[in-house]
Amino acid sequence: MDSLNAAPVAVRQTGIAAVAGMLERPLVRVLELVAAILVLTEVVILFVGVVARYLFHSPLIWTDELAQAVFLWLGMIGSAVALNRGEHMRMTALTARAGPVLRAATEFYGAAAGLVFLAVVLRPSIEYVEEVSRILMPGLEVSKAWLTAPLPVGFALMILIAIPRLFRQMAAPVAIGIIVMAALAAWYAPLVDPYMERLGNANLVIFFVLIVGVSVLAGVPISIAFAVSTFAYLVMTTDVPMLVFVGRFYEGMSHLILLAVPLFVFLGLLIEMTGMARSMVAFLASLLGHVKGGLHYVLVGAMYLVSGISGSKAADMAAVAPALFPEMIKRGAKPGDLVALLSATGAQTETVPPSLVLITIGSVTGVSIAALFTGGLLPSVVLAIALCVVVRHRYRNEDMSNIRRASLGEIGRTLIASLPALALPFVIRFMVVEGVATATEVSTIGIAYTAVIGLLVYRQFDWSRMIPMLVETASLSGAILLIVGAATSMAWALTQSGFSQQLANAMAVLPGGKFTFMGVSIIAFVVLGSVLEGIPVIVLFGPLLFPIAQTMGIHEVHYAMVTVLAMGIGLFAPPFGVGFYAAAAIGRVDPNLGIGPIMAYLLAMLVGLIVVAAVPWISTGFL
Repeated sequence: MDSLNAAPVAVRQTGIAAVAGMLERPLVRVLELVAAILVLTEVVILFVGVVARYLFHSPLIWTDELAQAVFLWLGMIGSAVALNRGEHMRMTALTARAGPVLRAATEFYGAAAGLVFLAVVLRPSIEYVEEVSRILMPGLEVSKAWLTAPLPVGFALMILIAIPRLFRQMAAPVAIGIIVMAALAAWYAPLVDPYMERLGNANLVIFFVLIVGVSVLAGVPISIAFAVSTFAYLVMTTDVPMLVFVGRFYEGMSHLILLAVPLFVFLGLLIEMTGMARSMVAFLASLLGHVKGGLHYVLVGAMYLVSGISGSKAADMAAVAPALFPEMIKRGAKPGDLVALLSATGAQTETVPPSLVLITIGSVTGVSIAALFTGGLLPSVVLAIALCVVVRHRYRNEDMSNIRRASLGEIGRTLIASLPALALPFVIRFMVVEGVATATEVSTIGIAYTAVIGLLVYRQFDWSRMIPMLVETASLSGAILLIVGAATSMAWALTQSGFSQQLANAMAVLPGGKFTFMGVSIIAFVVLGSVLEGIPVIVLFGPLLFPIAQTMGIHEVHYAMVTVLAMGIGLFAPPFGVGFYAAAAIGRVDPNLGIGPIMAYLLAMLVGLIVVAAVPWISTGFL
């Protein structure tokens, strides 16, 4: 569906395109406003729940149910907003380099795939709402339809956004052809069931390797690639009712722990807006700015600290790069090396809590979120040391004759100014460990803390940015939620097909036991992370591989740290890693300039990852 947002071959704005634009714009404005209100409502509900339970010792039994309902509405409306903004996660490395004809073909395929999925899933999602409408939620004592209704409403809204965009971005005959193709595919797909069933396990390759692979490489959003292949597999090869697919889709999105996703995304944006991130960077720069390669060490340390607050990698990089890059370039740093190190630190800090990937692991595998947050601190330090070794070697001959060393007074002043910001990661961790708030709720305390500090201490709070920040939060959360739902249904389909058992059997008999298993896992997650990013990979493969790791005697937190770091390396490794291109965009640097310099950093991180994999204590020593 995001393929509809990428700029296809330019077309003349016909009367149909103009009408489509007139219909789309007011709808999008209303959806953005509703999404912003829902994010703010989510924060208030969870914060009120924490205050009522901890301060007044009077738990509100309905807050979790209400927060879950608001979250699902937020997620599905956010998905529609993300479609309009072009923010559904997809791989564009190949399509961006394709010629006009091939690119137009991939845009056509992506648009058709998105509409096919929306067309076929809308009716089963309505039936699912009707099926559960008789069930009451115990806390609110209202029908569960309020929890499930976001599915058909969200799918319908995406259709209403996708079709006008087709006519605005493609010639009218092409747009009509896509709509007709989607309708025919949705109507006639079940007729091929008898023929596809005869292929047996070959269907797994057709639907979950070929269709998913072609879709991802063609730039189809990851969520749609997963959903279309799963839905097609179930319709064309099984007799499973589509209500089951929708049910699995809903279950994947409705985990309570996922409520933390929009809240931590918003917290990251708030950190940047209030100037807290800049104050931390200023303190680190005063400490190390006079050392050879000093600001590069500051970049590594700043990303570690900011990652511990925001949980959003894009927010992390956006907070640090503008504060450091101009001064680093003045000192002679090459832009290519800057974007390379920014990408490397993005991968290095993937395990720093409260990482969204760690939250997702806890959601789909049952591993303790508190244990993951504790275990994630030291592995990132190991990789940071490896990066600093490369920095030291690369900048050993840097000319520092014109750089003035900060005085103790200057260091003290920047330290005092940064103390409120430096305290936030510790406040978040303390609240979780002491039981004041759950991993889902603790972000609301962080939001309240950041707002107060921004208003009273730093006195930097741009009210005009609040609605855009809330809309951005809803958009990113919706894109993530759709991936989780699609990947959950896909993982269930793979499990029902027997694939998971076959995978377990194959990996259990690998020679070398847990050492070989760990090595194969590292390679697999580096590759998967470069193509699919962390969250969909974890949702898809976490439930399959984590139990195998446990049977082999690998601690679940140790395995989580290794897999997350491996995915991070893949995510930020060119030529496929989308994180690398995001870092280049944030740093306003040509990505081609960073491909050479990043290789030494990637090698250093691989060495650090091997150390983390070989020494379990690094991940589990403080549990």
